[in-house]
Amino acid sequence: MKILMVCLGNICRSPLAEGIMRHLVDDQNLNWEISSAGTGDWHVNQPADRRSIAVARNFGYDISEQRARLFNQDMFEDFDHILVMDQNNLRDVLKMASNDEQRNKVKLFLPDELEVTDPYFDDRLFEPVFLEIEERCKQLIEEFK
Repeated sequence: MKILMVCLGNICRSPLAEGIMRHLVDDQNLNWEISSAGTGDWHVNQPADRRSIAVARNFGYDISEQRARLFNQDMFEDFDHILVMDQNNLRDVLKMASNDEQRNKVKLFLPDELEVTDPYFDDRLFEPVFLEIEERCKQLIEEFK
């Protein structure tokens, strides 16, 4: 199984989701590929936001080697599930889909049309966002197994 996490710049939410999910998947010896990307190109090839790296480290995850990349059309073919963090990401990714098969791969990361808050402009949001993402990653593993 191949899962792609998507947010705006690929430096806060989706790198956390990638790193957490990869760690949890490895712990369960699941042969899944986990990656992330952003819908905007501002941070391509840059590491995750220092605050995302720090909060992940505080909870035992290392995302320091991950680098931001831009979502592209090929990713529809490369991944089984494309999980986006908010409605804007959903809209931007769906705009790039060229058929129903591609569109059906794209879903919000959280259930019930909920969005993962972007913590970029508020340092205090990084820990609650981390905890929300970690909990959802555990749920997703159970759903996808």
